[in-house]
Parts: sequence; structure tokens; C-alpha cells
Amino acid sequence: MMKSLTREEIVSALGPVDDCIIAEIIAMDLTPDELAEAQAWVTNDEAMMNSGRPLATGRVGHVVELLALSDEDQEAEFQSGLS
Repeated sequence: MMKSLTREEIVSALGPVDDCIIAEIIAMDLTPDELAEAQAWVTNDEAMMNSGRPLATGRVGHVVELLALSDEDQEAEFQSGLS
């Protein structure tokens, strides 16, 4: 059986992330490679598409969606703080 990612490994790879997202990633039993791929899609999706990579699916795709939603929430909170 493969060792699950730890909170520290996830934060190290992704930076500050909501605890709910961390818990969901841990529960998904992602591999370090899957986490790295999800991070690559979130930070640079245009380059990934331009290199001919198929869109992320499965567990990686789910993490990409979680992280993208988290980024949108953080941006909305930042914008509301400026008003």
C-alpha cells in the first residue's frame, strides 16, 4: 500500500491551501506525481494545453477543479476587501 500524502507535502507543493482542500486531497490518496500534475495545470494551464497535453481527468482533474475554485474564492475575498 502506498503512503498517503501528508499535509506538509501538500502545502509544500501547493503553498497555503484551505484545510478542507487538504483533507480532500489526502482522502483521494493522490500520488506525489498526480499532485504535481494538478499544480502544473492550475499554475500554467495554457502551457500544458499548448504542449498538446490532454485536459486533466480523474483524480488530477478533480484536484485542478478544487484548486481553481479555491483561487476564485480567494480572488473574490481580495476584491471585496478593496471595496
